[in-house]
Amino acid sequence: MIQKLYKILCNINEAANVLRDEPMSRHTTFRIGGPAAIFCMPQTVPQLADTVKACVEAGVPYYILGNGSNVLVSDEGYKGVIIQLFRNMDGIRVNGTELEVEAGALLVRMARLAAKEGLTGLEFASGIPGTLGGALVMNAGAYGGEMKDVVKEAVVMKPDGEILRLKKDELELGYRTSVIAKKGYLVLSALLELEKGDKGAIEARMQELKEARTSKQPLEYASAGSTFKRPEGYFAGKLIMDAGLRGYSVGGAQVSEKHCGFVINRGGATARNVMDLVCHVQEEVKKQFGVELEMEVKLLGF
Repeated sequence: MIQKLYKILCNINEAANVLRDEPMSRHTTFRIGGPAAIFCMPQTVPQLADTVKACVEAGVPYYILGNGSNVLVSDEGYKGVIIQLFRNMDGIRVNGTELEVEAGALLVRMARLAAKEGLTGLEFASGIPGTLGGALVMNAGAYGGEMKDVVKEAVVMKPDGEILRLKKDELELGYRTSVIAKKGYLVLSALLELEKGDKGAIEARMQELKEARTSKQPLEYASAGSTFKRPEGYFAGKLIMDAGLRGYSVGGAQVSEKHCGFVINRGGATARNVMDLVCHVQEEVKKQFGVELEMEVKLLGF
């Protein structure tokens, strides 16, 4: 079935944009992961729609990938189709105080363009390594800002190819969740509403956040960002630190000594190393504090 689907996807996307047994370690910020059976890079919305339709009809699972910044892929890889939008559908258009952004656009690039145009509201996103699509699915946020503060509407596609235009309140954006995640929609684009601001002040704030990240987060190592969701009433990093797990390692995976909320790849870490470490952290925090830590990182192939 995979070989047959591969040929179909080559016809839809051009053969150069469809790869077999592509190592996912090349496409995730964790630098971990076995091969995807098929790795597909649609260039247009019709190609994306036809690709998803082909996967559904073949009964083969698929996953929409942006920059791979919040994903851990198993060492065995992913037996389905990875559909990557990053670097492809990534256009950004400025119209007054509005930004019309395609799903594959990097948040960092969006924030820089907004600053260049003297538009404020996206400073919080200037250091988040993901794309617009993933940011909307998870309502990404940092340093007091989140996507629901700036999104006006989004264009999404259902797995059957139907395209919907959803207003802000219809997106049901909450802490690391959205109607997009709940219903398996695919983000195509979004309209962001920003405000006119002082260019110097915007750039200064972005520099301030960059320095804060550099000093507090282990950016020098491969990771998937914050490993755990914030438990209500607590901070995951502090719970892990108070449990005595700062620097705890399994193989090449380690609880960051700089920020205990991050699991890092110190070099050569496997997905199994990461999962064994995560399970130990969850068990210790539960045992010592009665708090259950839920992973924020998406798991593929497990």
